[in-house]
Amino acid sequence: MASIAPIGSIVVASTGGEPTRGLVRAGSVLVPCALGRGGIGRLKREGDGVTPIGRFALVSVLYRADRLRRPDTALPVAPIRPDAGWCDDPGDRRYNRPVRLPYPASHEELWRDDHLYDLLVVLDYNLIRPRRGAGSAIFFHLAAPGYAPTAGCVAVSEDAMRRLLSRSGPATVMDIR
Repeated sequence: MASIAPIGSIVVASTGGEPTRGLVRAGSVLVPCALGRGGIGRLKREGDGVTPIGRFALVSVLYRADRLRRPDTALPVAPIRPDAGWCDDPGDRRYNRPVRLPYPASHEELWRDDHLYDLLVVLDYNLIRPRRGAGSAIFFHLAAPGYAPTAGCVAVSEDAMRRLLSRSGPATVMDIR
């Protein structure tokens, strides 16, 4: 049985008609995606809803083990815990970093009632040396019903996510254009 070659990049682009809708292309895979309510842009600020332009490494995969089976991927994978959060307070020392809840500064809860974060990929946006106020919690996650706009992330269906993750590895990047 021949193995499937890993993909080098997952290309994300606006469809042109609606700034909050786009297409994800990776090898032979072409699927619709939801983008930020502010569309795609070069200048990203905390809370603006813009999906940032750039090339970002796929850092790790998180998933709700109580809802989904573990994804098949060569990326690092960990289950999301009920106390998992992500700091989005530009004034906090843990800005754009995972935190354990309860946490005193502003944060996102990763253990959500909806299904958006049941399977998510942490992108290397503003992660290594976070610039305060330049945006946080930019993920590749599951789409809301009807591909409703995100808060600045890229979102696809669970089936599309699993197909993309099965061909992704440490060298795969997300190229948002």
